Amino acid sequence: MDTQGLKRTIACMDEEHPRSEASINNRSLLRQLLGIEDLYRNNKVQKCPLKTLLEIIVNHHMERLKCEKITSNEVDSSQKASSDSTPTHNKVESFDVFDNSKETKLRTSLQSLPTCDATNTPQLASSQDNLGNSVKEPEKSSSIPETMQQSRNNRIRRGMMAGPIPQESNRKRQSRKVEVSQSVLRKEEETQVGLLMPGSHQKSQESSLAEICSADYSIPERIHSEDSFEKRRPNIPKTREVKLKPKIDDLNSSEMVLDDIDDDDNDDGSDLPKGFLQKTTLEHNYAAHPVDRRTAMELKVVLLGSGLNNFNIEWRSQGFTFSETHDLRYGIVQKKGGPCGVLASVQACLLKNLLFENTESCNTGLQRIRPSNSMRRKCLILALAEILWKAGEEKQAMVAIHSGNDRFTSAGHYKSDEVLEKVMCVSVNDIKDLQLLLEHYIDRFQTGMLGCFLLTISAVLSRSIEKVKEDMDVPTTALIGNHGYCTQELVNLLLCGRAVSNVFDNDVELDSGNGNMTLLKGIKSRCDVGFLSLFEHYNICKVGAYLKSPCYPIWVVCSESHFSVLFGLQRELLTCEDKCHEFDLYYYDGLANQQEEIRLTVSVGTSTSSCQNPDSDLIPPLELCIRTRWNDALVCWNDTEPIL
Repeated sequence: MDTQGLKRTIACMDEEHPRSEASINNRSLLRQLLGIEDLYRNNKVQKCPLKTLLEIIVNHHMERLKCEKITSNEVDSSQKASSDSTPTHNKVESFDVFDNSKETKLRTSLQSLPTCDATNTPQLASSQDNLGNSVKEPEKSSSIPETMQQSRNNRIRRGMMAGPIPQESNRKRQSRKVEVSQSVLRKEEETQVGLLMPGSHQKSQESSLAEICSADYSIPERIHSEDSFEKRRPNIPKTREVKLKPKIDDLNSSEMVLDDIDDDDNDDGSDLPKGFLQKTTLEHNYAAHPVDRRTAMELKVVLLGSGLNNFNIEWRSQGFTFSETHDLRYGIVQKKGGPCGVLASVQACLLKNLLFENTESCNTGLQRIRPSNSMRRKCLILALAEILWKAGEEKQAMVAIHSGNDRFTSAGHYKSDEVLEKVMCVSVNDIKDLQLLLEHYIDRFQTGMLGCFLLTISAVLSRSIEKVKEDMDVPTTALIGNHGYCTQELVNLLLCGRAVSNVFDNDVELDSGNGNMTLLKGIKSRCDVGFLSLFEHYNICKVGAYLKSPCYPIWVVCSESHFSVLFGLQRELLTCEDKCHEFDLYYYDGLANQQEEIRLTVSVGTSTSSCQNPDSDLIPPLELCIRTRWNDALVCWNDTEPIL
């Protein structure tokens, strides 16, 4: 099958009639809403089962119409026999009923067959009303048994299939622009049913098909409005021209698998919106493809250590949701422990954009950390884009989007977790395009359940799985450690763009004996956001100057197996190295259910050493982290309860 041609067709249809949240992209849900589960199960047990849902539906209607035809012939013969004994005026009435029976059958078929587009519902209803006005059905004109009529009514589903309606080709649509009357539009709708239904040999359907096929017109686009049916006049449809862009050549269909009954995977990329699809194919040359089983396996190995491990609930339920506390509106709230390293890294980058690169806001001082909803949303977009762009070496980036459709199932050493199976990846080669893409999907990161997970996947794929392994001292290290905690490699990937295992400056070679050298990889250059660790206080690690003195006074703090953020409002505190000076730092911990602003006044100077508490057990760990940056610092908590 020509998958490339099918991909272009799907793209054209999505461009003309973009799918909405009510669209159905899963065959199981489609079968349920259409009420054909019994037909599907009966077909599966047949010796030679049909392969597609359309064949099952058509076969069902063919069998039903055969029964109706037999019943109709019996009724016709009985009517013919009774007509010989009736008066003349009764014969004329009986003839009218017989003559209109074809329209009655067509109306019945329209009701019993589900529509192909939610936007077609008003037109079908209007068509049925017109038929009802022109044909007055006698009570005894239908010979269908009551049970069959009830089962048919149960199968009525209007607007359930949100796919595009049948259209003419692009070439015909561009060259033909003839107005369409209401009568032709109604015949076109009847023809759509006739094309799907068997028994199109009936005269009424044959005539409709002949007129539609011979007509030279462009089909108008339906008005997407809830009350369009009530507002539309009976004989004057609202139409507008639709101009298609014919060239759609950049879609990548190499990962597309075409299955129907035996596999419910739907790899049509229908989750991508109209505007994004146009940019993908015509303007920015994005490349969108689903994550396949092999990539999912490699992602699980580099993140969790094995393809048989699954992401825990802490990772699967964490998005980038903001605090609504007045003084903490800049803060991202963490629900449970685990992904704190990712949240703290994003928080630090967000604060950098909010405090030091925000040229639109006229706020000064503390007002800068009390942003509006739109401002903090924008800063979140910029922060995510910066992290991914840095991971892609400022050349390209990959954005993972949760599509809601399974692309594959468990097999071999891969255990399904219903997360990676639903991920679509979009590749971009420009920072502006990346920001636009994230702006479109920011709700899935901010308010969605998988925001933290999607960012982590995006960062790994932007860097590439191979390079992430090369960055580590031990390639088999997992980015998510025990109990779902972030490792130093993952934090470094988000802060610096490289998943190195250490926090000292540059690389260090160690003599392992016997002439063997072990290379330990560190930070290559000064970072925008810094890092402080309690482990340095205990001489377990050494944080280099690239992270201790970043470009902006913002630090991710690692203390007691937890990551949080420490930041200042003045960049001068990084350059002021006087022996005696004082400045304020602000501390935010998204997991601590923080309800008030924590402002720390740090005093640096020789005179402060005598005021320090000699009992180190009573010194808050945060103060110990601060003293790894300012050795003789004295920290005042300003009437805030110290965090021990």
